[in-house]
Amino acid sequence: MDADPMQFLEEDGDKKATETITAAKKPKAHLNTMVAISVALLATFMGICKVKDDNIVQAMQQAQADKIDNYSWYQARNVREEVANATVAELTAQAAAAPPQAKAAYDEQIKTYQALAQEQGAKKKTQQADADKADQTYNELNFHDDQFDLSDAMLALAISLLAVTALTQKRWLFVLAMFPTVFGVVMGLAGLLGWHIHPNLLTKLLS
Repeated sequence: MDADPMQFLEEDGDKKATETITAAKKPKAHLNTMVAISVALLATFMGICKVKDDNIVQAMQQAQADKIDNYSWYQARNVREEVANATVAELTAQAAAAPPQAKAAYDEQIKTYQALAQEQGAKKKTQQADADKADQTYNELNFHDDQFDLSDAMLALAISLLAVTALTQKRWLFVLAMFPTVFGVVMGLAGLLGWHIHPNLLTKLLS
């Protein structure tokens, strides 16, 4: 049986068509692989940042509670000090008009309330210092919380762009997604490692 020349031509054509389709699919497969790897890495990084950020938020809540508690004690001690000083003034006036035999008792009471006023004044300063320290701690923690918030926002934007990239197969979208990716990773690392990076304008815009 003689071989049909057209059969070889058809087989050759099919082979070339298959090779063409395979070659066309390779860039898409490569792009999808890069998108998948990028999304997986970003999701993992966001998870790590989320754990650290939650711990910072808890510490911020504790610092805020400490500040409120210390300011409440400050106000209470301030009232006690003022009452003690007012009592000293009242007893001093009464002692001036009291008979000589009663002055010793008045003097004893005056000393007691003067000591109370001094004690509350000293403790009031301690409460003020503790409240200021708690407020400073809160501000420092909030600084890093802002970094994580910016990181989360930028990485969420990057993942959205990567999802669109996977759907449209546009390489320029992948390149575009790398800009918020880099910024988000840098801000996340700044929060994790304590770097002093804080874009105030962007933070105010998002706050």
